[in-house]
Amino acid sequence: MRADRLVATLLLMQARGRVTASELAAELEISVATARRDLEALSTAGIPVYPQPGRNGGWSLLGGARTDLSGLNATEAQALFLLVGPAASVAPEAKAALRKLVRALPDTFRADAEAAAEAVVIDPARWGEHVRERPEMVRILQDAVVRRLKVQLLYAGRGRQVSERLIDPLGLVDKDDIWYLIAGTEKGQRTFRVERITEATLTDLPAERPKDFDLSAAWARVVDEMEQNRSLLAATVLMEERFVWVMQDRLGRHCEVVGSADDGRVELRVTAPNALDIARHLAGWGGMIEVLGPPSVRAELARLGRELAERYGNAIV
Repeated sequence: MRADRLVATLLLMQARGRVTASELAAELEISVATARRDLEALSTAGIPVYPQPGRNGGWSLLGGARTDLSGLNATEAQALFLLVGPAASVAPEAKAALRKLVRALPDTFRADAEAAAEAVVIDPARWGEHVRERPEMVRILQDAVVRRLKVQLLYAGRGRQVSERLIDPLGLVDKDDIWYLIAGTEKGQRTFRVERITEATLTDLPAERPKDFDLSAAWARVVDEMEQNRSLLAATVLMEERFVWVMQDRLGRHCEVVGSADDGRVELRVTAPNALDIARHLAGWGGMIEVLGPPSVRAELARLGRELAERYGNAIV
């Protein structure tokens, strides 16, 4: 007897208050006999489910208890299914769970919830690429997070030197197809790039998780710190206003409009970790931009220009 089917049965009864074995069988796509056994199993397990004989009978929760799924109102149910629906298009487990949740909703919520679930489809593959499977290492670490067990890691740092770590897994983040693990260590909270984890072994030791830990807030702090490290140097750039949106689209938060120059061009602040990185971002614009400073960025642009001229100067006709 599957536990998930019993949970679906209970959710359905919470939504409707009373069901017959035939209705339950139709909803869960099982036989009437199986539905009846599931109802009896719930009652035997001590859950206040009891049969009501007669033409209008069926199985009910004690006291006629009737509520929507987890206390959701119509707006909350739609918001939930807008989030879960896209995942169902790429994850069979999510699709099965979504189907059971829809069945557990009150009838008045169902139509809108189903419409919300089908409103969006996510295709994670880029053009010309196959859908990327979730790395097996992510599944292992996710299991550790859910079960709250310490993990023994073998981790290759930036120098590719492998070290052994005992960590408390706190959460996983997928950013632009790169997975990160946020974990507690003896030196405090750290962020690990999952692709650099060469081995992960779950232990029997319970993981320590701060009571006030919030994964979204923790990741926001990581992003802020990383973006600050990527913005150590700033350059002042002038370009025509009609091209500004292209520069901002390519550089994101690393391109900021500062003001306007006397000749009508827009003044931009472009940031990167160092002068060479800024020059690499800007070199492709050629004479369409003017870099006012700092001198280190101008020098790198000049050097790149000389290299290109030396290599391709003879190709000019």
